[in-house]
Amino acid sequence: MTKYFIYILIGLGVSALVIYRIVENSEGPKAGGQPRAATATVIEGMVLRPQAFAEDLSLSGSLEANEQLELHSEVSGVVESINFNEGRNVAKGQVLFRVNDLEMRAQLAKAKTAERLASENQRRAKLLLEKQAISQEEYDIAEADYQSAQAEAQLIDAQLAKATVRAPFSGTIGLRNISQGTYVTPATLIAKLVNTDKLKITFNIPEKYASQIQLNDTLNFTTSSSDKTYAATIYAIEPEIEVVTRTLKLRAVADNSDGTLIPGTYANVTLPLAPVNDALLVPAESLIPIQNGKMIYVLKGGVAKEVEVKTGTRTNTSVRVVSGLKPNDTILTSGVMTLKDGLPVKMKLINAQ
Repeated sequence: MTKYFIYILIGLGVSALVIYRIVENSEGPKAGGQPRAATATVIEGMVLRPQAFAEDLSLSGSLEANEQLELHSEVSGVVESINFNEGRNVAKGQVLFRVNDLEMRAQLAKAKTAERLASENQRRAKLLLEKQAISQEEYDIAEADYQSAQAEAQLIDAQLAKATVRAPFSGTIGLRNISQGTYVTPATLIAKLVNTDKLKITFNIPEKYASQIQLNDTLNFTTSSSDKTYAATIYAIEPEIEVVTRTLKLRAVADNSDGTLIPGTYANVTLPLAPVNDALLVPAESLIPIQNGKMIYVLKGGVAKEVEVKTGTRTNTSVRVVSGLKPNDTILTSGVMTLKDGLPVKMKLINAQ
């Protein structure tokens, strides 16, 4: 009996202790006491200082031959001779191939004969007109026949010249798609001819940098096939912004006299912009993407405040802010994804600029 009584006393004691703790926690602060202040989150931050910044744009472009074309025959016929070697250099004006022209030569001989006959008829008609033996109308007919015969002969002669195809410029000729005896038409691709002494680099820049680019500006680029850095000069700028991409197309030319660069290769372009003496740089991790741009947290009055910013170029670790911030603003740089507007923050200052 005594044993059960002891158990009852222990149970009542535990229950009383639990009830006491519940009541104690549910009561507000005692008279004269102060409510407990919210704990401020400790976040790293920095004070912005203007600094000199050599701004470079990192872009992608493609290399193109300075001159290139697809070779076609302007007349139809059987290939009579091929006068080039695949993959070799050819000189401007060099004969590349000939199309059999026997039929055209026969047509030209016939047309020349008709031209001579019409010329003689025109001469006789002129003499008769002077003697008033024929009318002006009869002479005009003879003159028209002569002019028509002469034009026909000139047309066939021009077609005959097209049977011999010459290189329009010096360059390297590619793999051929014909053999001697192949019947070709103007639609038949013979080969490709490219001049790679100079290469063109085509690339686009965001429209916000358009006003900073001028003709004859220089740039550097690299390719995946070489560790060498090449130089190029801008020689052409598109006169309008592309509506869909909001970019401006530019073209530069690079020397390739050593033949190390290959058309069609992608180029990693570095385009220097005018140096900025009062740039505001923020760590890349401090920026938060939002629907219309980027946002950053600024410390004001001990709390985090959201500020929408516009950014410019970036380095490996920093991004230039072009609007939204001012010198001596204190920005929060760590744990920004856990912050919200108005949250109390205790800042730990990191390397000041």
